[in-house]
Amino acid sequence: MGGIATTAKYIIHASIEIGGIVDKPDVIGAIFGQTEGLLGSELDLRELQKSGRIGRIQVEIETRNGKTLGRITIPSSLDRVETVLIAAALETVDKVGPYNARIRVENIEDLRAKKRRWIIERAKELLIKWEREDMPETRRIIDEVLKAVRAVEVIKYGPEGLPAGPDIDKSHEVIIVEGRADVINLVKHGYRNVIALGGATKVPKTIINLAKSKVATAFVDGDRGGELVLRELLQMADIDYVARAPSGKEVEELTGKEIAKCLKNKISAQEYLAMLEKGKEHVVVTKVEAVPIPKDVISEVNSLKGTLEALIMDDNWNMIERVPVRDLVEVVKKVNNAYAIIFDGIITQRLVDLATEKGIKYLIGVRIGTLSRVSESITLLTFDDLLKGQDKK
Repeated sequence: MGGIATTAKYIIHASIEIGGIVDKPDVIGAIFGQTEGLLGSELDLRELQKSGRIGRIQVEIETRNGKTLGRITIPSSLDRVETVLIAAALETVDKVGPYNARIRVENIEDLRAKKRRWIIERAKELLIKWEREDMPETRRIIDEVLKAVRAVEVIKYGPEGLPAGPDIDKSHEVIIVEGRADVINLVKHGYRNVIALGGATKVPKTIINLAKSKVATAFVDGDRGGELVLRELLQMADIDYVARAPSGKEVEELTGKEIAKCLKNKISAQEYLAMLEKGKEHVVVTKVEAVPIPKDVISEVNSLKGTLEALIMDDNWNMIERVPVRDLVEVVKKVNNAYAIIFDGIITQRLVDLATEKGIKYLIGVRIGTLSRVSESITLLTFDDLLKGQDKK
């Protein structure tokens, strides 16, 4: 067999130090002899070489002060786990001929990554050549090649395999977009901390977790679909800022200048919701009435502000449970005798639907969010509404 096989995916690079003077065949013989049977017949070096899954073991040595020093390279077309097992087995060789020996794996080179880097560099050279020759549609071709290069940088992230930029873990901020094409466009223009919903009908848990730990900006299309996606995000995830493409445009088709402008003009999630409520668009207004609630519960309401906690009450206004707002939905699913919920948060459509299903009569929150439907069987109130109602009693 020749040198590095064209099918090799990895190359093991190791150094060797031997306490005497030996030849290359002695080193190779020691490697085969002392690793034989260590990892079973499936990973035996001789058998792997016969099948072409391990290439020729190359040894370069020199003698110095009565010792032999050198380097070993082993090409591998095995998978990553099998390759590192072979590399680790290599370090068990401790004798070459009569002399003590020491082998240390220095690194395992990924040839495919090297090829990708070469492709990108070669593509750059070709682009420069084409631009100098002033070929027709050069600009369009450049954009297409750059888009392909950026697409290589898009990774799959989280259990759902969501399309994301390569810096999604490194950055303390995250930009949430709708689809893979949006991710590619933003990565192309230097925004590497971007992740897509991936076409899911529900907000993926990976997005919810990222929004909890990072400053999250939702960046959606400037159409009705973008509006619906944004509403779902605002209800399900801890979104800090909202950015939208210009009316009628999609994020995937924006220029770098347009993207920068949209993100510069982003507004807080609270501002966006307030704008919707001010315009009375898709907001359900409920009646305000005096609620027969004990004074000690009123004092609890006052103390809830700023705590991000919720009180679940029975029909006598006795507290069943006090829970963090983030756990409220899951807890309500398990409670069967709840009459009212008072919580330091926004009343969302999801919570309204669940409370209606569970027969809960009152939902009392800091404010009422964007809703599309409310049953007549439930009353929605804000803290201010509740306290005003008590003043009128």
